[in-house]
Amino acid sequence: MTAIITESNLEGIERKSMGKVRDIYEFEDKLLLVATDRISAFDVIFPNGIPNKGKVLTQLAAFWFDRTRHIIDNHFISADFSSFPEMLRRFEFLRGRSTLCRKARVMPIECVVRGYLEGSAWKEYQATGKMAGIELPSGLKRRSRLPEPIFTPATKAETGHDENITFEQMVEKVGRAAAESAREAALKLYNFAYDLLDKKDIVLADTKFEFGFIDDKLILIDEALTPDSSRFWVKGTVSPDGEPISFDKQYLRDYLETTGWNKTPPAPKLPAEVVAQTAKRYLDIFEKITGNPLVV
Repeated sequence: MTAIITESNLEGIERKSMGKVRDIYEFEDKLLLVATDRISAFDVIFPNGIPNKGKVLTQLAAFWFDRTRHIIDNHFISADFSSFPEMLRRFEFLRGRSTLCRKARVMPIECVVRGYLEGSAWKEYQATGKMAGIELPSGLKRRSRLPEPIFTPATKAETGHDENITFEQMVEKVGRAAAESAREAALKLYNFAYDLLDKKDIVLADTKFEFGFIDDKLILIDEALTPDSSRFWVKGTVSPDGEPISFDKQYLRDYLETTGWNKTPPAPKLPAEVVAQTAKRYLDIFEKITGNPLVV
C-alpha cells in the first residue's frame, strides 16, 4: 500500500517554511523542496492527502525544468534521490518527491497565463467583460478559446485566497522591468508547452508560473506545468459551455461544489472515491505528458 505523506520531518535539517503542498528546508547553500501529498482547493488544505501526488508534482516539474531552459533558466539542481548527499538519503520517503534547488529571491506574484476563459477569469468576464483589466470581445462563452493567450497576474497569499490584479498593479509591486520580463517569459513558456502538449492531444487551458531572482537575473522557480498549477483538458472534448475531460484538480473542485462547503477552513474530509479518482487523474496526466511511468 502506498504511504501518503502529508507532513515531512527531517531531523537535524532546518525547515524554512510550509506551503500548501511543499515543505522547504535549508540544506547547506541550497534549498530542499519536499512535495507532500497534501491537496488544496479554493486555497484551503484538506485533511487527507492524495496517494503519490507529491511524486507526480516533483517528477513532472523536473521534466519541464529540463525542457524549458532554452526559454529561461530555473532553480532546479536535481530530483535524483540516489545522487543526494548521504545526510538526505537517510530519509527514504524523500525518494521521488524531493528537489534540490538553488536559493532565489522570490517575486511575490503568481504569473498566470490563460488560453481559455475558465475559472476566476470566466467569473470576472461575466461581471465586467474584462480579464485582469484587459477588455475582451463580447459574446464569449465559458471555456471559449481566447484570441491569444493573456497574462493575468495575481498576488500570492500565504493564507486565504490569491487576488487577481492588473499588469499595472504588478508593476507597482515589482517594478516595470521585472514585470515585463516575467510576462514575456510566462507567455513563451505557455506557448512552448501548449504546442508540445497539443501533439499529445492535451489542451493546456491555463497555467501558473512563479519566478525569482538570482543576482538580479530572473529565473523560473517552485514548479511548472503540473496538475496543481495548470488545467489540462483532453483535446477534442473542449467546446464553449461544454464539459471537457480534465486531468487536474477540476474533478475535485466540481465535487466540492456539490457539497455545500463554504470554501473556508476547516476543509471537509474527502471520500475514498474522490481521493482515488483524483489520484488517477494525476497519474494519468503524468504518463500522458512524459510517456514514462511514475517512479514510486
